[in-house]
Amino acid sequence: MATEISVDGQGLSDRLAALALIGEIEGTDGACRLALTDDDRAGRDLVVTWMRDLGMEISIDGIGNVVGTMAGAEPGPPVMCGSHIDTVRTGGRYDGNLGVLAGLQVVEAVQRAGITTRRPLAVGFFTDEEGSRFPPDMLGSLVYTGELPLEEALDIVGADGAVVGEELDRIGYRGPAPCPSPPPHAFVELHIEQGPILDTEDVVIGVVTGVQGISWTEITVAGQSNHAGTTPMAMRHDAGWAATRIAVFVHELATEFGPRRSAPWAGWSFTPIW
Repeated sequence: MATEISVDGQGLSDRLAALALIGEIEGTDGACRLALTDDDRAGRDLVVTWMRDLGMEISIDGIGNVVGTMAGAEPGPPVMCGSHIDTVRTGGRYDGNLGVLAGLQVVEAVQRAGITTRRPLAVGFFTDEEGSRFPPDMLGSLVYTGELPLEEALDIVGADGAVVGEELDRIGYRGPAPCPSPPPHAFVELHIEQGPILDTEDVVIGVVTGVQGISWTEITVAGQSNHAGTTPMAMRHDAGWAATRIAVFVHELATEFGPRRSAPWAGWSFTPIW
């Protein structure tokens, strides 16, 4: 017989609001918790406290990824949900945080209903998913899955000169769990869309079937500096003009592939040399 489970929406809102107070940006609903800063540590401590309040077993790996697990009736890989709690410099209170805290609300709802799930349930948050302080983005996920060696990740230097491994030690989140980590049985993430499509089409919620593929391309256009008043147009070698023509071409190429394509500027860096 199916048991009805009700998730406490107000409890989720309260947790989101409490987390947003850490690193809050005055005059806005947002927050700034760059990865491995003091504010990030305070946010981590709060979420870990909520995990412990739910009786979850806490695991922290070598890159600082945190996973809380509630045991199931059978041992084995968990059904896992999660995201990140680090932010960009002007982050909103939902981006990433919703995917983590919603998972905690589900665990709480299951416990209140007196249900023991067949598989364990896990909630995780990953280190430096935004990549605003340390490149690349999704750093914790890359190490978690084995796509980036832990030793290489620990040596990454951030935009402010800080080193990942040193900052993990400083805030106390360099854990003993191995990397890469064992894969979960299944993973689901609740995430804000960060785009206008659902809103403009008046759709409440959608299921993601694919995400963007990013290709970072740096182009150097070499020109020749010359006097603007005496150099005829036919004899000029204008790097800025050439760079703008390339930019226009890339934009037109993206629109030819269809209306769902993102603006191409994110993957292009132009350096005109005069």
